[in-house]
Amino acid sequence: MGGLREVAAPFVVPGPSGVAIRTRLKGLTAGDEAVLCLVGGLLGSLASRDLKARCAAGLEHGGEQWAERKRTLTQESSSRWAGSITKATHDQWALARRGQLAHIQNLEAGIETITHRLSVAVGEKGTKQAPGGYRSAREWHAKRRRLCVLEDRLRTVRADREAGVVRVVRGGKRLLNTRHNLEQAQLTEEQWRTRWQAGRRFLQADGESGKRFGNETIRVTDDGEVSIKLPAPLAHLANAPHGRYRLAAKVSFTHRGEQWADRVAANRAVAYRIHEDTLRGRWYLTASWTIPPVQTVPLGAARAGGLIGFDTNADHLAAWRLDEHGNPTGDPRRFFYNLSGTAQHRDAQVRHALIRLLHWAKRHGLSIALEDLDFQAETTREKHGRRKRFRNLISGLPVSKLRARLVSMAAELGITIVVVDPAYTSKWGAQHWQKPLTSKTRKTTRHDAAAVAIGRRALGHPIRRRTAPPRTHQSDGCGHRTVQARPDTPAREGNRPRIPGPRTRSVRAGRGANAVDQNAQHRSGRPAEREPWQQDSLPLSL
Repeated sequence: MGGLREVAAPFVVPGPSGVAIRTRLKGLTAGDEAVLCLVGGLLGSLASRDLKARCAAGLEHGGEQWAERKRTLTQESSSRWAGSITKATHDQWALARRGQLAHIQNLEAGIETITHRLSVAVGEKGTKQAPGGYRSAREWHAKRRRLCVLEDRLRTVRADREAGVVRVVRGGKRLLNTRHNLEQAQLTEEQWRTRWQAGRRFLQADGESGKRFGNETIRVTDDGEVSIKLPAPLAHLANAPHGRYRLAAKVSFTHRGEQWADRVAANRAVAYRIHEDTLRGRWYLTASWTIPPVQTVPLGAARAGGLIGFDTNADHLAAWRLDEHGNPTGDPRRFFYNLSGTAQHRDAQVRHALIRLLHWAKRHGLSIALEDLDFQAETTREKHGRRKRFRNLISGLPVSKLRARLVSMAAELGITIVVVDPAYTSKWGAQHWQKPLTSKTRKTTRHDAAAVAIGRRALGHPIRRRTAPPRTHQSDGCGHRTVQARPDTPAREGNRPRIPGPRTRSVRAGRGANAVDQNAQHRSGRPAEREPWQQDSLPLSL
């Protein structure tokens, strides 16, 4: 195992900690949409102002400043709206800090790679452990200039992090930059303005256990009636008692509708969010709540009876069923998807592929094993250079979204998910399993072999197989051999373990306590290299 990195042990993924369901607000009148726009616009402006105050406070922010911000917002809205805004602001600031740290780590990795390649002679080839030099002097000088740029960026970001400065855009930085490239985005200024205003609205409220239907700010009754607590400046728009506005649309949740109804009937906390899809011209309501952590199944129980290992690829999931001994059974399965088009289309493709995989596992009562993949460090231009197609391929793999969806959907069906270290699964799978599993009627791909490697690692079995000797050499004086040790295999000259089974009157050479003892293989007791060779006498025939 010299030169190979240590492989982490497999583990069982814990279940999700929350649930989110969505439904469409059908039957909204023009007045309802106008009120939603006014309320969302007012609360969005308050949220923007609160986010500015939080970013200005930086690392010196404390509980007193949080309370002061909430009191200021309460005067212009309500105490519950102020609580939802301040909590959302805190979460957004914390997310920006985590993204800032990830950006620093990415810059450090790029600087380290460029510095190493600049220190190597131009044209020198690299190894598996370290990259080589750049291919030309022109590329060397270009990367030298890029190194200066990255170092300057790193100094700036580090200074911001030490000072607690973050840069956040409500509505999204991508949409903001689209304003300067409307022709490329094929948008008019009016269309962009509509999306920008929709993205900066704030219409979400946290739930409160013990209150009516689990939420006093955005209330959804058990029969689907939706009402909103209006902020103080818009209280004159109320069409229901206690300063509330009741929407004409009634909602119903198809997915997890019974769970939502049970929570609402018991007045348990449910958080709601209302948002507009400007492309379709629709309004949606999202309900979410936390669930108690599910008891994790022990790894031994997840391995009992075998499992299904699958390999994630750019256009399909390659899966293979393995028994408890790590032997592939049946034929491999491939679940295809198309990741082109819009984000909604890609998400639906991944979801449909996972549904077919989960139904297959549910029919056989098996767990599912997958790799703990993270390609954040693999998509940088410094690591792969001109291999743009490879970088695009890795960037297109839905590893994070696929894993999050798989864990959530598997928990609903009671299927256990086992995660393994991705080290050498594709390489060893193709080396040790692709050829043996290929037959005249079945063509095993590299991805199918990787699925077998993933499943074996999840079951606790080694991936690599020893090469079997030729058929004529599988039986000799030392007993039947199914595998042959390589020259670098540790303890290959040691005694063979005793083979369990019924005892016989005699022990063949190589089977007893004197196994591998060359002196014990000969009657004379002398080493084989010292004993002269002698031909036995041939039998005489009549």
